[in-house]
Amino acid sequence: MKIGLLNQKGGVGKTTLAVNLAHAFVLEGKQVILVDADPQGSALDWAAARQQEPLFPVVGLPKASIHKELPAVSKSYSMTIIDGPPRVYDVARSAIMASNLILIPVQPSPYDVWAAKEIVDLVREAEVYKPDLKAAFVINRKIVNTALGRDVVEALADFKLPIMKTAICQRIVWAESAAQGKSIFETAPDSPAVEELVGLVNDIKEVLNEKSTDRK
Repeated sequence: MKIGLLNQKGGVGKTTLAVNLAHAFVLEGKQVILVDADPQGSALDWAAARQQEPLFPVVGLPKASIHKELPAVSKSYSMTIIDGPPRVYDVARSAIMASNLILIPVQPSPYDVWAAKEIVDLVREAEVYKPDLKAAFVINRKIVNTALGRDVVEALADFKLPIMKTAICQRIVWAESAAQGKSIFETAPDSPAVEELVGLVNDIKEVLNEKSTDRK
């Protein structure tokens, strides 16, 4: 299974979600590889900041040939997470073609909603060649106890793509763990952030028609 996190707008939290989702699937017993398809190399920087043993391999592949090269790179893994690039259309197209599921992180802001059209258009273009391709929005960096999350859900409805039921809220633990090259499962295992991420994993399984699991 190959999951791509993409949005043509930068700064939406793709890398943070990618590394933490990768660890979540490792904890479920999957063999996971994280592919950094962003020329900025943020996932590779995260891996380099880590002092402990790697949680999973991270490889850089910011190329327009990801869909051709990835089968060889990921053949030993049951789950591939692709951290996609902003504003690099040829690489984004290739990452979409390499994926089974596209997650589109969107912050609860009108700018993010307006920018979503670009990645949705790329997904629709890919569906011509990959009719089984699935895609969904993820509300990310939602401000706790505000109505902005609900408002953005209503605004995204026009794109006619599903929206994951679990929203990921803005919390300091995300940045703190990233600075150490760690996941929130390591730095804040009992936090609401972990609850939200587990909820998102179960949403993903639902989209992929897999059985949800609980993790305390």
